[in-house]
Amino acid sequence: MKTLIGGTIVAALGLIGLVVWFDDFLQVLAGIIPVMLLFAGCLAIYLGFDELKETWRGDDTEDTLVEADDEVEKYKKEIDELKEEIETLKKP
Repeated sequence: MKTLIGGTIVAALGLIGLVVWFDDFLQVLAGIIPVMLLFAGCLAIYLGFDELKETWRGDDTEDTLVEADDEVEKYKKEIDELKEEIETLKKP
């Protein structure tokens, strides 16, 4: 209940402040928008460059996937062999 009342008071004060200082609000907004656009553009450039780097080395990833599959199979065989060895050791 306290949160509801506090939120109502803060929202009302924010609305009153926006009406009273609307010109100042627009001035701040006019200063913030170019900075936000600059940051968004830099982020887009970074992500695009990162994606481009991934496509340049795209052929290498297929080879590593094949090697990883081979390693997985090797470890599965090793686990099966160790399980069989454990079972033989358990039998008296």
